[in-house]
Amino acid sequence: MAARIKLISHKLCPYVQRAVIALNEKGVPFERIDIDLANKPDWFSKVSPLGKVPVLTVASDHGEAALFESNVICEYIEETQGGPSLHPQDPLQRAQHRAWMEFGSAILTDLWGLETTTDAVIFESKREAVAAKFARVEAALGAGPFFAGEGFGLVDAVFAPIFRYFDVFDELIDLAVFVKTPKVLMWRAALAKRPSVQAAVGPDYPELLRAFLVRHDAHLLKLAA
Repeated sequence: MAARIKLISHKLCPYVQRAVIALNEKGVPFERIDIDLANKPDWFSKVSPLGKVPVLTVASDHGEAALFESNVICEYIEETQGGPSLHPQDPLQRAQHRAWMEFGSAILTDLWGLETTTDAVIFESKREAVAAKFARVEAALGAGPFFAGEGFGLVDAVFAPIFRYFDVFDELIDLAVFVKTPKVLMWRAALAKRPSVQAAVGPDYPELLRAFLVRHDAHLLKLAA
């Protein structure tokens, strides 16, 4: 019996989007199960030791196994599924890509602070931190259109959900994060056109993110008012 894959997710989670993009790029059929993280079902704690999404469950002849942590899930998808390779074959380049995936996670940490803080000073410090990190990314990019050139990879899957935040933020306020990063802007545009990226969220994503900002009384909204 072929393995059956389920992805336990949340509609806004950028880490979930990584896994969805990787699965879509590989052409892997899967079932997506969205949960409310503010009201987690009882069964969720049994499969997610950290209480976070995503969780990938894989059912096979040997039973069902659960994987947690998005980069672990993406690596598993890369190693076990067919379709195009999402990592370089060279060990050094592959390790470098894994490092940039972690760098993407660091940007997400700053973005969390930026979108949830009610404090003007913290907001500005997070905005500056995000801008500085994208300046580092700019220096690492080549001719594009993707992170490593013509081929789409897991680093692209990590950064696409980051850029998606700004699709909503840009409608509210110009954060001036990409003023000096033309390569990053080109990369962002290329990722936005990718079918796997577009399919990683539902059409209600912008509405849900704006509602999230309202619930947190985000300073960002005060600047946009």
